[in-house]
Amino acid sequence: MSKTFTTQDVLNAIAFANRTLNARREEINRLNVFPVPDGDTGTNMSLTLESVTENLSRLPIGAQKPDICKAITTGALMGARGNSGVITSQILRGLCEGSESYDSLTPECLDGMFSRSVDVAFQAVRKPVEGTILTVLRDTAAAAHHARKKKMDTAPALEAIVAEAFASVQRTPELLPILKDNDVVDAGGYGLAILFDAFVSALLGKETVIDEFALMRTGAPKVEIEQINDWAGSQYRYCTEFLVDSDTLDAQAGLDFLGTMGDCELLVGQNPNFKVHVHTNTPDRVLAYMLEYGQIAEVHIHNMQLQSQERTSALAEERTKERKAMGIVAVAPGAGNAKILESLGVDVVVSGGQTMNPSTKDLLDAVNAANADEVLILPNNSNIILAAQACAGLSEVPCAVVPTKTLPQAFAALFGFDASAGLTENVEAMTEAFKDVRTGEVTHAIKEAKDAHDNPIRKGDAIGIADGSIEVVATSVEETVLRLLEVMEAPDADTLTILAGDEMPQDRFTALINDIKERYDDLEIDSHQGGQPLYPIILALE
Repeated sequence: MSKTFTTQDVLNAIAFANRTLNARREEINRLNVFPVPDGDTGTNMSLTLESVTENLSRLPIGAQKPDICKAITTGALMGARGNSGVITSQILRGLCEGSESYDSLTPECLDGMFSRSVDVAFQAVRKPVEGTILTVLRDTAAAAHHARKKKMDTAPALEAIVAEAFASVQRTPELLPILKDNDVVDAGGYGLAILFDAFVSALLGKETVIDEFALMRTGAPKVEIEQINDWAGSQYRYCTEFLVDSDTLDAQAGLDFLGTMGDCELLVGQNPNFKVHVHTNTPDRVLAYMLEYGQIAEVHIHNMQLQSQERTSALAEERTKERKAMGIVAVAPGAGNAKILESLGVDVVVSGGQTMNPSTKDLLDAVNAANADEVLILPNNSNIILAAQACAGLSEVPCAVVPTKTLPQAFAALFGFDASAGLTENVEAMTEAFKDVRTGEVTHAIKEAKDAHDNPIRKGDAIGIADGSIEVVATSVEETVLRLLEVMEAPDADTLTILAGDEMPQDRFTALINDIKERYDDLEIDSHQGGQPLYPIILALE
C-alpha cells in the first residue's frame, strides 16, 4: 500500500534538502563548474534552495498547494545565482508545474513532474551539453516514467529515482571529455542528486536512500577533490546576472540579444519577473538593453579571469600540503573551541555538539579532508560516538575513535597524542590522558524537572551538570558555576579550564574569572572564548 505524504511532509523534506545542500556545498564546489569558472556550483544551488525555503517560511499555516508552488518558483527564480542556480530554479519550476494535475505524490504524479521539469529546464538553455545537470535530470525523469509503467508504489519509485540520479552522475564523464580527463563527475549533476537524495530520505524517514559511498566506489571516475582550471576555454570575462521587472520584454528577443553579447546566456521567468545570466565582455551593454524594457535589480558582475586565478592559487597552495601519516578529526561547537583544537594539532574540526550532531557522512568527509594515511576521531559528545564508530567502519582510510564525551576531555587527550605511534597505541594513550578530567557544564533548563537530589527544577533555571549529573540549580550562571566548583571539589584540583559560550558577554566572563581567582588562590585557570551555543559555561578540573 502506497504511503500518503502530507503537505507538511513535503515542506519538511524541502527544508531538510536545503540544509543538506548547504552543508555539502563545498564538496560540490570542489568539483568546479563547466565550462568556465562561474561562481561555485554548490554555493549557487544552495542559495537557490535557501531562497525557496525563506519564501515558504513566509506562508501562513495551512497554505494551499497553488500558494506553495508559487512560493517555490518565485523564491527559486529570485534567489538563483550562476548558471547552475538558474537551471536549478527552472528544474524546480517544472516540478511544480508538473504536479498541478495531481492531489497526492504518486508514481503518476512523479512522472508528470519530472517530464515537465525536463521540458522547462531544457527550454532555458540554448545549447544543452551532454554530461551536465540536464543529462542527470533527463535520466532521472526516465526513471520516474519507468516506475510509473511498472506500477511501483510511491516509496520504491522515489528510491529508484534517486538511484538513477546518482548512476547518471557516474556516467557524466563518459559524455563530457573534460570531466573524464580530470577524473571528476559533473558538479551540477552531483548537486542535483544530493538534493533529490536529501528530499526523498526525509520523506521516507531514512538517513540516506542509497549507499552513495558504495556507488562512488564501484568504478572510475570517482568524486575527487580536484579543480578544473579551464579559463582558457572561454573568450568572455564577466559573468553577469540580474533580475528584470518588465511587462514589455519579449523573452525570446531578449535571449537572442544575449546570444550576440556572449555565451552561457539564460533568460528565464515570465512577465513581469525575469532572471538574466550571460558571460560577456560588455556587461554595460547588456544592462542598457534590459533597462529599455523595465527596471533591474540584484546585479552581480564577476570577473571570471580573476576568479580563476584565485582558484588556481588556492589549489596550488593545497597541493603543497604534505600528506601526514596520522591525522586528527574532532567535533566541536563554536569558532573559539575549533581554534583551540586546531592549535592542539587537530587537522579538521567538524561543527557540531549537543543539539547539532554531525552525520556519519560529515565525519567521513572530514576524514578524507585530513589528508592522512590514518585518522583519529574525537567525537567529544556521547551522542556522536556511534556516528564516529560507524564512520571508522565505513572509511577507506584506517580510522579509530578516541571516546571523548566532552571538549575538555579532548583537550587533555590531545596532550597524549604521539604522531609516531599507531592508531591502537594512540587510542590507549589518549584515553588514559583524559580519564581524570572532570567536566562541568552550565546551561538553562528548558522544562520542569528534578536534579540528581530530587530538588525541583523550573523552566529557565540555570543548572550545573557535573560529569552528566545535574548537581546545581540556581538563578544565575555565575552562581551556578561557583556552586558547581564546590561540588566538583575544586580545592583538590590543580588546573581549571573554562570556556565561555556565545551567550556569555566578555565583561561577565571576566568578572566570573576574578571571583573564581579570589576563592581558589592555588588553582591555575586557563580561560577561553569557546563560542559554543546553549552552554554559557563549560569547565573542566584536573
